[in-house]
Amino acid sequence: MLIQPVDYRDPDAARKFTESLHNTGFGVLTNHPLSQNLLNTIYQEWYEFFQTDAKNKYAFTEKMDGYFSPKISETAKGYAKRDLKEFYHVYPWGQYPSEVSKAALEYYEHGNKLATELLQWVEDHTPADIKAKYSMPLSDMITDSDLTLLRVLHYPPLTGDEEPDAVRAAAHGDINLLTVLPAATQAGLQVLGKDNAWHDVPCDFGMLIVNIGDMLDEASQGYYPSTIHRVLNPTGEEAKKSRISLPLFLHPRPDVVLSERHTSGSYLQERLRELGVKK
Repeated sequence: MLIQPVDYRDPDAARKFTESLHNTGFGVLTNHPLSQNLLNTIYQEWYEFFQTDAKNKYAFTEKMDGYFSPKISETAKGYAKRDLKEFYHVYPWGQYPSEVSKAALEYYEHGNKLATELLQWVEDHTPADIKAKYSMPLSDMITDSDLTLLRVLHYPPLTGDEEPDAVRAAAHGDINLLTVLPAATQAGLQVLGKDNAWHDVPCDFGMLIVNIGDMLDEASQGYYPSTIHRVLNPTGEEAKKSRISLPLFLHPRPDVVLSERHTSGSYLQERLRELGVKK
């Protein structure tokens, strides 16, 4: 399976990008407008934050904002072992650590704006018969939503004492409409192709990786596939290094109807229970 990067500045970028999403569940953009300097700042200061005990002051609340330790990290659907990671959920309305700058909040704003544009690309290039199945325009689904989530992920260095078969991120699909992910500080992201084989996702530093979430798969009745992906454990010298990742999950309002089976709210609660982060 080939995921061909698309130049954001290409006059035909929207069509090429949407075609990639339809065919593979993933799109990769180069020359996108998100600031690499801002991303570098976030990578560095949050890496330092995760090395301190200060993170424990911000344990996540019932609203799912704040810090999630490795002991309560996600367990992918169908897996028994927790992922080898810790993370922090950033919402503009949520608790935010004083030990870091406001760079992540600034990125949230810029990333959300770009994600909204990309969602409009998807809508503009959705075939009419598929678009007719949406309960409302895709762009309307996220109007006034306060659920779009920036997750700051830290995958600690591997020590060799990890449980057998535990991995940084086991095979999973995302819950939301679109996920926007700047290339992380290490490689390792793979996607499961239609050939049932694993393929590396292009992730050179500076690229922007976008993938379909389950909610858009549900709303489009599978036209836009939520492709299974994972993050491999590194080997050799790379195993001694941390990995920082910044996925932005574009979420609709809870009342948005995705299909005859689900609203956005009912779908989200079902998946959170499956992940083990909600009872």
